Amino acid sequence: RLSGSIKFSATITIIDEDSEEEKVYQIVGEPEANIENNKLNVKSPLARALIGKEVGDSVEVKSPGGIKNYEITDIEYI
Repeated sequence: RLSGSIKFSATITIIDEDSEEEKVYQIVGEPEANIENNKLNVKSPLARALIGKEVGDSVEVKSPGGIKNYEITDIEYI
């Protein structure tokens, strides 16, 4: 199991700091991206905010609905 910072193909568990909702995403290329299947486009604002971060880090993401804050709780490379 690899660890360290988030890179392409990582599967990331994050918690929405407002709602406490846990979400799991894998960062993938544009052709594979499918948010319904938790496949996050590497060029999306959330993926761009996550790349290079580590477990325990918080990220701020500007989304159409406003600013969201997430805490990274797990990073896996499967």
